[in-house]
Amino acid sequence: MSESGDREVAKKISLVRESLTEQLQRRIVGQDDAIELVLVALLAQGHAMINGVPGMGKTLLVKSLAESLHLNFSRIQFTPDLMPSDVTGTDVIEEDKVTGKREFKFVRGPVFTNLLLADEVNRAPPRTQAALLQAMQEHSVTAMGRTWEIGRPFHVFATKNPIENQGTYPLPEALLDRFLLLIDLQYPSAAHEREIVQLPTQTPVPIERVLAAETLAAAQDLMNRIAVSEGVVRFVVDLVRATRPKQGDSLPMVRDFVAWGAGPRAAQALLTAAKAKALLMGEPAPLKKHVELVAVPVLGHRLVLNFRAETQHISAATLLDELVKRVG
Repeated sequence: MSESGDREVAKKISLVRESLTEQLQRRIVGQDDAIELVLVALLAQGHAMINGVPGMGKTLLVKSLAESLHLNFSRIQFTPDLMPSDVTGTDVIEEDKVTGKREFKFVRGPVFTNLLLADEVNRAPPRTQAALLQAMQEHSVTAMGRTWEIGRPFHVFATKNPIENQGTYPLPEALLDRFLLLIDLQYPSAAHEREIVQLPTQTPVPIERVLAAETLAAAQDLMNRIAVSEGVVRFVVDLVRATRPKQGDSLPMVRDFVAWGAGPRAAQALLTAAKAKALLMGEPAPLKKHVELVAVPVLGHRLVLNFRAETQHISAATLLDELVKRVG
């Protein structure tokens, strides 16, 4: 695509952001930051984990996003008895009515879609959670010795309840690292909550489809052609390396509270998210401020804090906010 074509796509991205935000705000009140991060994940071809207490609108946010897009949508309710084949699909014996010959046929599971809602993903056992790994990383599924392509676009938006541990399973670091962003839903303000309680519950406010698959694909392709300055790249790498306690020049607070820091894939994710954030804000290329805006959602779930941090109630967000100031 030519430079003028890229500018046209960039202009469309800004318009699409306004349209999508307007549609989502019809149902999701007081969560503007979360809506923005969902759009970042979408533009960056990434996956997102949405974290929040019950009743915050996690599932509604993803379902509303799906309704506003011209994409195929599937939902999986993760439960303790969910099997990997319930996610990926399975082979069944099929008989040819003419010849009577029987053969195995692969029946695709709900993971074969464009937008997948993995609801309460931490309620399924690790074996079932692992069924998402290959799909999220390679956009394919291997079953019975054969590999099946999922295709693009493909996004997984998972939800998780942070306060309930009974009947749940911890999410392995390998799976968490596949998520570009961790989006925390915060309690709404009193004014927003008054607005929420007046919304219809049985018949949700209607949402229009405002984003075509072709427009989304063009916007996602543009991400690969964005020029990034050496200064921004250096800031991204320095920030990620600063999270590692065993780094020779690591800060005392990192050595005190972090067991394991973020890896190289985190640096790639941080730069990608910063590009998407820049485009959504109408900027042609990411700046340091865009990196700072997405640092906590990208890196927070990739840090493993130690017991000392837990006892002193030190969060990853607190550490990252301080690191951004120190590294910058």
